[in-house]
This record gives sequence, structure tokens and C-alpha cells, in this order.
Amino acid sequence: MSHEALLSLQNDHLRELQSRYESALADHGYDSLLIASGAAPYRYGDDQAWHFQGFGPFLHWTGLAGREHCWLWVRVGHKPILWLFEPVDFWHANPTLSEEPWQEFIEVRSSASPEAPVLDDPGSLAVIGDPALVVGLPGDANPEGLLRELDETRVRKTRYEIECLAEANRRALVGHAATREAFLAGESEFGISLAYQRATLQREVDAPYHSIIGLNEHAGTLHYQYYDTRPPAQPRSLLIDAGVRFRGYCSDITRTTAGPGEPHFAALVQGLERLQTRLCDMVAPGVDYIDIHRKAHQGIAALLSSAGLVTGMADQDIVDRGITRAFFPHGVGHLLGVQVHDVAGKPTPAPADAPFLRLTRRLEPGMVVTIEPGLYFIPSLLDPLMDGEPGRFLNKELIAQLRGCGGIRIEDNVVVTEAGRRNLTRDETTD
Repeated sequence: MSHEALLSLQNDHLRELQSRYESALADHGYDSLLIASGAAPYRYGDDQAWHFQGFGPFLHWTGLAGREHCWLWVRVGHKPILWLFEPVDFWHANPTLSEEPWQEFIEVRSSASPEAPVLDDPGSLAVIGDPALVVGLPGDANPEGLLRELDETRVRKTRYEIECLAEANRRALVGHAATREAFLAGESEFGISLAYQRATLQREVDAPYHSIIGLNEHAGTLHYQYYDTRPPAQPRSLLIDAGVRFRGYCSDITRTTAGPGEPHFAALVQGLERLQTRLCDMVAPGVDYIDIHRKAHQGIAALLSSAGLVTGMADQDIVDRGITRAFFPHGVGHLLGVQVHDVAGKPTPAPADAPFLRLTRRLEPGMVVTIEPGLYFIPSLLDPLMDGEPGRFLNKELIAQLRGCGGIRIEDNVVVTEAGRRNLTRDETTD
């Protein structure tokens, strides 16, 4: 999609947001809403702040990640007003705001003060944002009912949002290709991180989340957060979970690569890839997302059997006895948007057999979800299993051999369409 076409879609998106917000405000008895972009808190006992990305509702309207102390005023029947914090400051630079058509829909004002603006005739006012920043302001601070309804406005994406997510995927895939080459060339985790940043033209701190880059056994820590600066003596596996933020919207992609001379692990990667593709094909309107999660466990059981990791047990028994949960302990995915784990995914609690599942809804057109099954060799989960009664069904020798590869995760970002699905990670042409 051309840049001009995307900008045109943004105004359609803003008109839709205005309608959704006006309806939500009316439902809760408000005339207007002031949204704080937020600001990074300072580290305790230090004069340095944490890196800042932005409050979800503010990003939903503006896409301006990283803009601190800004305020957006949404009024029923009026043009929204955006105050951009642009202090006169010789310590820091103010980011440049490009002229774009959305500024005809939202009035943009500059403010040298981080304080909330004085509003002219706000009527019945709600204020939402970091409680530390909105405390003491006129109006109702973070009313729960309104916040829940505003979260719902983010569940079904507009076409503009979907195209932003598609571009975030395209850019991230360039980075993933570069990291695979870096891994096969013998780079360290740190070197692989640099390759990703160079390929995506994105600083690590500006990514939607800290990239997970695990070599060998590190791939078995689900959110591994460190980067070794030295490569392992024998590179057996790479798991990278990394995304890109584009105009506020996040991609969230995971790929696993087997190292040279790892035929068993490579076969598992191929098997999980086939399973993940089948799970993506399940995405469609009306499908209960919990069913996709449970189908993932059935597929993991079949893969464990076919790979000889579990023997002498029917696939369904492998699931029922909790063995698949030791190999695949997390949920199969979540909603995606201006936050990686986007809001309103759990109107009902996760079921007992899927305690970490972040999405418990039936799928509807406009939802964007991740599909990310995994298969890991995590000692803290597998050791009790092998030492217990189920241990007689587990191939301990093969598990010990594969433990040094850590684990596998394959993750795509998928849109629910009226007719089925659009995989933003694998298919950039399907509508």
C-alpha cells in the first residue's frame, strides 16, 4: 500500500474512533475526555528515567510513541485537540512532527509545559492516564466502566490499523532474515541483536518489546532477557522473538532455526512449523480461541509421539495427563495492536487447563491475533515429570540430547477477516 493511501485510511480510522468514543462517553454520561500520553518515571534514587513508549488510548488516536507529557482532548461533536509538549530546552531535542492529513482532523497545539491544559467548557469530564499524572486534575480520573468500554474500541481493528500492522510485519521480517544469516555465520546473541537493529533501522529501546534472542539452552527460557557477547562453541539453535513498531502498531514474530548437525531438532522445528500453519488456518469468525489453544496441545502430543519423545501412550492421554503442558507451558497467543499484548482479551478467566492464555474470546472480523505454539526442553518442568510416574513414557535419552537446544516457538500475526483470515507474517497480498 502506498504511503498516500495509508494516510487517507488514517482519517477514516480517526472518524471511526470519534464515533466509538462519542458512543462510549454518552453511555457513561460524559461530554469530553482528556487523555494523557504519559511520561517515563525516574529510576529510584537516580536522575535518569526509564525509556517511554506511550499510553494505549493515546497511541490509538495518534500513533505517536515516545511523546511524553502530551494531552489529547476528545469532545462530543467537536474536533479533538492535541497538545504536544515541546519545551525550549538545550538538553534535549523535540521530535519533528511531519505534516500529514490527520492534522486536519485533530487540531495540534504546542505547549512548553508538561502540565495538563486548562480546558474551555469541558462539561462532564473524564481524565484517563497514569494515575501519578492525572491525580488532582478536574474531572473523574480513570473511571473503570469507561476504561473497559474504551478498551473494547481497540479489539476490532480499522483498515488503517491492519495496514500499519502489516507494515510492521514486513519490516520485522527483514530483521528476522538478517538474524538467521547472523546465526549461521556464527554470531553471538549480542551480534544477532545488532543485526536485527541494523536491518529494521530500529533501536532496541524503540522496539515494541525487548527482543528475545536465545541460543542453545537459552531458547528454553520463554522470555530470555540477556545477550551473551560471545558465541557458543557449538551453535545448536536460535530462537528469536522480535517485532517492529510502525506508527504506534506492533508486530510480534518468532522464528526458530536449527544449527548445523542437529537433524533431530531440525525435524522438530519442521513439525512445529506444520502444526503452526494448521493452527493459523483455524482463524476465522466465530471460532473460540480457546479451541485453537487446545488444538495446539493435541498437535504437540502428536509431534511428541512421532518424534519418539513420548512412547507407549495415546496422544489424547499425553494431553490429559498434563505432559504437553510441560513441553508447551504458555498460551497459544493473544490480541495484537498498539500494545503487544493488547487489551480486552480476557472478558472471562482463562480455563484451568490453560492458565496463561491471554485471549478467551470468540474471534470476530477485525481482530488481530498471534498464533505461537512452542515446544521446549525446560528442566524445571520436565525433571519432575521424568522423576514421576509419567517418566516411564518419556524418552529420557533423547530429551537429554535435545535439552541443549532449548526450545522452539513459531509465531505469526493473523487478521480475522469476514471470510476467514489474512496472515500478515506470511501472506502480504491476501485481503
